[in-house]
Order: sequence, then structure tokens, then C-alpha cells
Amino acid sequence: MSAPLFEIRDLHARVADAPDETILHGIDLTVQPGEIHAIMGPNGSGKSTLANSLLANPDYEVTGGKILLRGDDITDWDVDVRGKAGMFLAFQYPQSIPGVSVINFLRQALSARKGIDLSVLELRLSIMEWMERLDMDPSFADRYLNEGFSGGEKKRNEILQMAILEPEIAILDETDSGLDIDALQIVAKGVHEVREDRPDLGVVLITHYQRLLDHLKPDVVHVLVDGRIVASGGMELAEQLEAEGYESFRGES
Repeated sequence: MSAPLFEIRDLHARVADAPDETILHGIDLTVQPGEIHAIMGPNGSGKSTLANSLLANPDYEVTGGKILLRGDDITDWDVDVRGKAGMFLAFQYPQSIPGVSVINFLRQALSARKGIDLSVLELRLSIMEWMERLDMDPSFADRYLNEGFSGGEKKRNEILQMAILEPEIAILDETDSGLDIDALQIVAKGVHEVREDRPDLGVVLITHYQRLLDHLKPDVVHVLVDGRIVASGGMELAEQLEAEGYESFRGES
């Protein structure tokens, strides 16, 4: 039997400069190829700590458990090694990089991810189809990365990166944060477009709200409260959260 695409086993983590305060208390998660998992939680539940631990942010420390990608233990791997292996993380607040155009950033990232050294012209030709599918103006490729971008443009740009880099697993960290309904629909459409080309892509969506789930229809919904997954199920869990809030789950943590 083949290994799951992505696993989190009994993960414990904390902020590196707060060694006495553990934030994640034994997270377990198994993602099979092609599955979408949503992790929902209130503010302070540990969502950001989980995303940063998966990213290998040095400001966060994994104190127990394992993270596995296709059966390989990547818990101690640096962020660049994880990226080359096929992990992709869409940030809640993508950083601007003045002086580096979108197309040059993609060229460097693609070279690091796959060892493919395309010229700018070759890459431009290869991304034109994706920019059209994502309703992006072709001039977007020559703008500096995220500089002056609207919230929707930043998120659309990350979907473009996900399409070009072809990861095995995509972690979307509150990618719906600050988006209006039109931008939200564009992001959801972009994720669907990428998964249409790569049906085995696994997605872990970390969010506070149900609204993106209505568009992406996750296979499994997990409720994260006080650093623990206290419930897992289908879309009925998200609907229960929408109706009752997180208080009804706090007693289960």
C-alpha cells in the first residue's frame, strides 16, 4: 500500500522565543492524493503556528511529532528543501519584493523547484495560458512582485505560482483573508483550474471562515481549538460552525 501524500503525526509546536508555551498539542492529519482538507479555527487556535511550522519558519519550533511528504520525514528540512520536494505555501500576507518582476521571480523559483532554466521569453510563453485562465492581464508579469498589488491580485499571483511550480501539496494559509466576494471566486476558480490539470494535488486550506469552503468543497473539514483538532467531518461541520460558532466545540478540546 502506497504512503499517503502528506501526513502530520502528533505535531507539537511553539514559538521559538517562548519555550514555556506550547501552542500545538498533538496535531494529526492525513491527506491522500487529490484531497482537499480544510482546517478551521478561531483566532488564537494555533492556525498561524501550524502554517509556520509546516513552512519551517525558524521563529517557530516543532517540539514533537513528524511531518511527512510521500512517506519521507521532512520535519527537520529547511524551507527551500521542502519547496524543492513539492511543498507550496500561499501566505496570508504575501511579501512585496521591489525590483524583482513576477516573471523573474517565477523563473528563479522554477529553476530551484525543478532544475529547469528557462529563458524569460520561454517562461513568458509558458505562463500566458495560465494568465488567461486566471483572468490576469499579461502586463502583470512585468510588475514587481506584489508591489502595489491589491489583495485579490496578490492571491491570484500565488495561484499562478502554484500552477507554474506544480507542487505535490499546497498549504493555503487564510488565503481568503481580506478578499471581497469577486476576488474570492477568482481564487477558488484558480485552485479548481490548477487541480483540473493536476488532479493528484493535495490541498490543506487553513481558514477562519466558511465562505471559501463553499466554493472549494473540501473532502474533510477539521476544527482546530486551543491547539488541538477537536472534530473532523464533512461540510456539515463548517455549516455547524457557521450556525453556532466555535464555542460549541471548546468543551471538546
